[in-house]
Amino acid sequence: MRTGSEPVTARSALRARFWLCAWGVAWTVFGTVVFVLIGHPGWAAACAALWLIITIDLLLVVRHIRQGPHWQPGRSVPPYRPPDGPP
Repeated sequence: MRTGSEPVTARSALRARFWLCAWGVAWTVFGTVVFVLIGHPGWAAACAALWLIITIDLLLVVRHIRQGPHWQPGRSVPPYRPPDGPP
């Protein structure tokens, strides 16, 4: 049921985004190191650039998590305003 307040009450899966970012950082670090060791500077630079982007996203996710329930409502807060009456 749509209430029109979805942009105000929207939620983001910040914990899932955090772990996906952590996984991405691990793989991009690995990729950067491997490509440097085997002598492919172009691919190493691409992995390093992706590493930078993922690290910035990770920092933003951590910042949003630390801001608390003002930005990320808890499980006890409904994702929408309950309907006033029967449909």
